[in-house]
Amino acid sequence: MASHSQPFVQIPAVKFTKLFINGEFVDSISGKTFETVDPRTEEVIVEIAEATKEDVDIAVKAAREAFDFGPWPRMPGAERAKIMLKWAQLIEQNVEEIAALDTIDGGKLFSWCKAVDVPEACNILRYYAGAADKIHGNVFKTSRDLQLYSLMEPVGVVGHIIPWNFPTVMFFAKVAPALAAGCSMVIKPAEQTPLSSLFYAHLAKLAGIPDGVLNVVPGFGSTAGAAISSHMDIDAVSFTGSTETGRKIMQAAALSNLKPVSLELGGKSPVLIFDDADIDKAVDLALFGILHNKGEICVAFSRVFVQEGIYDEFEKRVVEKAKTWIVGDPFDPKVQQGPQTSKAQFDKILSYIDHGKSEGATLLTGGKPVGKKGYYIEPTIFTNVKEDMLIAQEEIFGPVMTLSKFKTIEDAIKKGNSSKYGLAAGIVTKNLDIANTASRSIRAGIIWINCFFAFDIDCPFGGYKMSGFGRDYGLEALHKYLQVKSVATPIYNSPWL
Repeated sequence: MASHSQPFVQIPAVKFTKLFINGEFVDSISGKTFETVDPRTEEVIVEIAEATKEDVDIAVKAAREAFDFGPWPRMPGAERAKIMLKWAQLIEQNVEEIAALDTIDGGKLFSWCKAVDVPEACNILRYYAGAADKIHGNVFKTSRDLQLYSLMEPVGVVGHIIPWNFPTVMFFAKVAPALAAGCSMVIKPAEQTPLSSLFYAHLAKLAGIPDGVLNVVPGFGSTAGAAISSHMDIDAVSFTGSTETGRKIMQAAALSNLKPVSLELGGKSPVLIFDDADIDKAVDLALFGILHNKGEICVAFSRVFVQEGIYDEFEKRVVEKAKTWIVGDPFDPKVQQGPQTSKAQFDKILSYIDHGKSEGATLLTGGKPVGKKGYYIEPTIFTNVKEDMLIAQEEIFGPVMTLSKFKTIEDAIKKGNSSKYGLAAGIVTKNLDIANTASRSIRAGIIWINCFFAFDIDCPFGGYKMSGFGRDYGLEALHKYLQVKSVATPIYNSPWL
């Protein structure tokens, strides 16, 4: 484990700890606060204002006023785009501070946040800014004497409920397309990682986003999240998080005003490694696929299936490489894996590891905490894993790989599909026929062939089965914040229909 003895980065003071409603930072109505904790040190960073139902009501009222009477949905798309581009520019000017906030709040690698997550936020904003003035309906060729056309209108007030594993990227994956569409919104960041969302709200104000269009209400799922999901004046909800919570949101939406819901939920992603694969590359891919972001990633390659011809050599090399993985202070540029985001997640992962041992899986490496302070866990690999074991079926959301072998492509596909989830999958092979067959047979929303985490803002992302429905990224994400209105007028004495 890397040492904590020297500071690698000058950590900035936290500037924003209150709710952001109607363009202002305000205390919660109840005066309640909650602690946000640094997972590196287990120490409290700051106290954050805690939103409850009453605060959500005020935020929704501000968002409704901004949508029904404010300038944002009535602006030409090009004007919305200018403001979104200004916001992206402000984010770039504050990249180090924002990256540090996500590192102290979520245990994410500072170097990754600075080089990837925060620049990706700017890319997302710019992509949807470019789409804001290209929202068009259709004119229809009718069989009757009618002028018939459709309009694409913003859906209204949107509730966004954001996860803690990628607080920056997921904030903008939700917010940017909704803004481009002309919506106003209420955003609940995860209680574990509220700091960057509040900073983004500050920059949104500076960029010129009108008051009430963007409101940020940190709080807990059972109170603030539930209030958003069941609110009669929220027109749509977008959520990324656990399948269990997704069920509750869908139920609350149905029982309230039947608002549409987009859910990106859990995953238990398989990677199928065939005999013809380059073993060293396959090892690197599989290991990065489960250890990236300390395994706290919905698309993690948590189930690794290796064809029997190379299985023994693969197992030997992946264990050797896992033992060299550097776990430690996420500000240290040499470190590859920081701490789990919270004590609850740390304990949950260790409990799954205990289950794996007690159910009879073979622990090849890892399985223990690292150090005496902070929520660090060793890279962990199990083999001799049966498909009905808890560690093979449930999403662990940590640095825990299950390793199994297969004989044929049919066997691999069957094993890959033996999950209630269907978010992502990987295929490692040099054979195009194998790649084509397997990619069309695995039931998952995105398939990566000889790569991992190959996202692009233009490529829609979402799940099959209990991994949810609806898509983030691409124009599909823009369209979920729009609705279609058809307009018909009679045509009299026209020579053309």
